[in-house]
Amino acid sequence: MPEEQIDYMTAKIPMGRCGTLDEAASMITFILSPENSFTTGFCFDLSGGRATY
Repeated sequence: MPEEQIDYMTAKIPMGRCGTLDEAASMITFILSPENSFTTGFCFDLSGGRATY
């Protein structure tokens, strides 16, 4: 992807950066873990706040 496109997309993310693979993996690990056994379903926004625009 061109650097200009990455800069354009990143500028729209309130956190000011893209998420990392480790951050996504940590969230998935929590979702699948026994620590999350009471949750029956949810939507998790992994957009750094961009989805709220």
